[in-house]
Amino acid sequence: MTVRVATALRRRWRAASIRTQMTAAYGLLMALCLGAYSVAAGFSFEAHVRAELDRRVHEDIELAARALVPEAGRLTWAGGLLGKNVEEEEGGGHWTEVWSLSGELLLSAATIEPISLGPAPTPSEAATREARTIRHPFGPIRVRSEFVTAAGQRLIVRAAVSEAATSALVRSVWLELAAISASVLLLGGLGGWAFARRAFRPLSSIADRARRITAEKLDGRIDVEPASAELELLRDAFNETLSRLERSFEQLRSFTADAAHELRTPLTALRSVGEVGLKSARGENELRDVIGTMLEEVDRLSRLASDLLALARAESGQVPLRLEPLDLGSLAAEVCDSLLVLAEERGQTLDLSGARPLTVPGDRLALRLALMNLVDNAIKYGPEDSKVAVSTGRSEAAAWVEIGDEGPGIALEHQPRVFERFYRVDEGRSRGRGGTGLGLALVKWTAEAHRGRVELDSEPGRGSRFRIVLPAADRSR
Repeated sequence: MTVRVATALRRRWRAASIRTQMTAAYGLLMALCLGAYSVAAGFSFEAHVRAELDRRVHEDIELAARALVPEAGRLTWAGGLLGKNVEEEEGGGHWTEVWSLSGELLLSAATIEPISLGPAPTPSEAATREARTIRHPFGPIRVRSEFVTAAGQRLIVRAAVSEAATSALVRSVWLELAAISASVLLLGGLGGWAFARRAFRPLSSIADRARRITAEKLDGRIDVEPASAELELLRDAFNETLSRLERSFEQLRSFTADAAHELRTPLTALRSVGEVGLKSARGENELRDVIGTMLEEVDRLSRLASDLLALARAESGQVPLRLEPLDLGSLAAEVCDSLLVLAEERGQTLDLSGARPLTVPGDRLALRLALMNLVDNAIKYGPEDSKVAVSTGRSEAAAWVEIGDEGPGIALEHQPRVFERFYRVDEGRSRGRGGTGLGLALVKWTAEAHRGRVELDSEPGRGSRFRIVLPAADRSR
């Protein structure tokens, strides 16, 4: 049963609002602090009052001892004792007794009605000089016994003082402390609740503004003026997240539109060629030409679909990289050997230079595909009878491979976007060259997946240089 109750309370606590939790925690902490202070103050005051009471009892004993005088062979108090010399407090009482060591009561006095203080005090009780409280129908009484010497005799004086007044004072102090603690706790709890409500009011405004932002209205921002640095940090984080989401949605819309356009072009060509072939093809040769054209478009569709699938898998993390030490210079040479035929068809030369070995941790297939894309682009967009330069090198802890062409170059305003999917600068980089518009996006992903980067240095009319920079495994020798 206790476990179920505790579980239910924990669930209620977790379901409560932060404002309620803060108020409750603040109230509990304040209650503990006030309780500890009140208990400490109350016990300290009670100890002080008890010490003061013991001091008064001791003073009564000393007064009684000084007043003792022998008279007619017996002890007496000169001129009386308590009626004149003891200051009486309202509602209290003082009692004094003188006992012999044999247990005989010699003298007694009281400021009010005499009462019995119990049996004769023992020498051991007088030796300890410890005060104690006894319960009496009259009320609590503080009693103390001590040895004294008077008229050449060793006696025991027992004195008692009523605790009625001090007990009432202690009770009043405890009640005052309880009342003050309850008042402070109530006012502090209300103040904490009001403060928490005011502090979290901007949070409610932020939540209301955030609910109004939808996928169709991602340009909205949270412009609530925060009341604290923490809420300002939360507001800025929300706005930064919304900005990233807006850019992502814009890229997604652009990608969808571009992909649809890229797919529609070869499909339209297929349809057009097919319709023309059905209507006008007369002989076997003409049909062969039609089928050949259609196969070219199908090949383009296949390459486009393959690149789209590869890029989608890469960006979603479904392409695990198998990092192993490989020689970047040898990989560049291998790529150049594979594309040498394409360069020779255009009368171009592939110039490979750089130090070897140049070891980097990388995935051979991914890096080979990236280099193939860059060298293939340099061949396609470079003029005939030009040179494509492929070089490798190292600087500090990074290794790089650079591919340069002598093509038309890329204007500065286009350079930040050339790595976007389907982005084309101009007709010089049109789909007529056979590209899918995804090669540079794959190159950028490959470099970043290897904890590297891809750089572009280009100027219109002077060609372009693409550089893949990767962290090196060790220094070349």
